[in-house]
Order: sequence, then C-alpha cells, then structure tokens
Amino acid sequence: MLVDGKWVENWQPVQKADEKGRFVRQVSSFRNWITADGRPGPTGTGGFAAEAGRYRLYVALICPWASRTLIARKLKGLDAMIPVTVVNPVMSDQGWRFGGYPGAEEDPLFGAEFMHQIYTRADPHFTGRATVPVLWDMQQGVMVSNESADILRMFDTAFDHLVPSDLRLYPTDLAGEIEALNPVIYDRLNNGVYKAGFASTQAAYDEAVAGVFETLDLLEARLTGDYLFGDRLTETDIRTFVTLIRFDAAYHGLFKTNLRQIADYPRLSAYMTRILNLPGVRETVNMDHITRGYYSIKALNPLGIRPVGPRHVQALLDNGRA
Repeated sequence: MLVDGKWVENWQPVQKADEKGRFVRQVSSFRNWITADGRPGPTGTGGFAAEAGRYRLYVALICPWASRTLIARKLKGLDAMIPVTVVNPVMSDQGWRFGGYPGAEEDPLFGAEFMHQIYTRADPHFTGRATVPVLWDMQQGVMVSNESADILRMFDTAFDHLVPSDLRLYPTDLAGEIEALNPVIYDRLNNGVYKAGFASTQAAYDEAVAGVFETLDLLEARLTGDYLFGDRLTETDIRTFVTLIRFDAAYHGLFKTNLRQIADYPRLSAYMTRILNLPGVRETVNMDHITRGYYSIKALNPLGIRPVGPRHVQALLDNGRA
C-alpha cells in the first residue's frame, strides 16, 4: 500500500480487520462528481462538466465494483464518450498493474506500470490502497472519483444532455426504496462474500456466510417480477448482478460461500441471465479475467491453480455468442 505517496509493503488482500476478525474495506478517498454543467455534486468540489472524451475510466474486469461502472456506461450509451483502460487481472506485489495479460492494456496517459502511480499523480501524499474503478479527468489531470457507487450515478444523469436516454437507473420515485435495499445488498452480499473469504476468525466467517445466504434467500423470494423493483431495471439490479455472475465461479469455492450456488436459485438464475442479456452487459463480463484474478490471490490459493468449472457458468456466457 501507499503511505504518504510511497509504496511501503507488498499487496495483501486484507489491509484491516476489526477486533472480531471481520474484514474491513477501505473507504473511497476521491469523491468529486461529474455534473451536466460542472457544478459541485453531493460531495467534493465542482469543475467537472460532462464533456465527450474528457474522462477516462480505469477498471479491472475481475472487480465487481468496477463492473458496476462498466455496465452503467454500456446501458447509458456512453462508450464513445468515456474511454476505458483495463488493468491486468492478477494482483501484483504492488497492486493493480497495466498490460501483460490478454485483454489488459498499457496505461495510455502516463505510461504508468501500476495503478498506484496514477494515485500519486492525483495526490503525491496519498495513503491507502490504489483501488479501481478510477474516473480520471484528462483535461485537468486529476482524479474525479474512485467510488463506484458515485460513478454509477454520474453515468446515469450527467451526460443525458449529450446522450439522451429513456433509462433511469436511480428514478426519483424509487429513491427511498433503493436507498433502503442497497445497503443490505452491499453489506451482506456484495461485501459479504469478501467478509467470508477474508475472515480471520471462525466466528467472523460464520457470521458473514449466514448473511450472504440470508440475503440470497431474501432476493429469491422478492423476485416476482423481472427485476428487484418489478419491471424496472435500476442501479440496485446492477449492484446485485455483479456479485451473482461471479458467485459460482469464484466466491462459492475460493471464498468458501458454499452452502448453495446461484444455480440452486431458480429466480436468481433467471434474473442474472436476464441482466446478462441486456445490450452491452455481456461485454463487461470476462470470466477468464475473473477466475484468473481471484484464483491468483496467494493468501487464499498459494499455488495459483484455477478450477476448470463450473460448466454451467461458461455455458451461460457461451450461449450469447454468435
């Protein structure tokens, strides 16, 4: 991680745990917002107006948080507006790195070798982990945001005057319900699988796994329509999908969340497939990057051997190919 802008130790999956051995995730540090006219958003400072070609999105295809932003970019038709750079799926001793793997790219802006070098360009005294996604302002040479939830909402509204869209991922009339359900899904499912995989005590693991499957059971029962809020796709569906699509291939085995697979949930399986088949979403899912990245975590899989399955996940992805 970085301490005062200097790399001081090799990357480890668990940076912090609480007194009961629970995995504690780092809080995002850059919280500015792109808005239609450059006025300040809910957090941070202003000066980030929505413009074509001004911003670059750095992502890892393994990462569910980064995948949220990729899906929103696709669904909102922002491909031509916001270029993307994909990092290597394997976490190096210095964290995310550029190039060196099929589908991973070199850094086109600065020729950086590691993502942490992008962070120190944004803040020469940055302390913490260099995470993805990163939304970078190429005009000012500064980082706009490294918070996926914020970027998802920026993409939903900021560029509408440039790329009109009938899709609203955070509709005003559902805002209260979305704000109530998002934290449950985040804490007990999105981050819950990580809390299980990176638990440092049995009690912390047991607690996390219980939360994961209680939430999956809740969502299975809730899905009486196409999406979590009836027939309307929202950001909550995107936030749920990114964990579901990785679950059977990575979390079920590597993170020991193995009471059931998503394949054992009929409604969740159909729901996951429905979202995967939305225009552009399948392009954001690279199972080779996902399994290569997760199974390269030495703390959990020291020999780096990847399982060949599960077959049903690959079959699902193959079904959409021409």
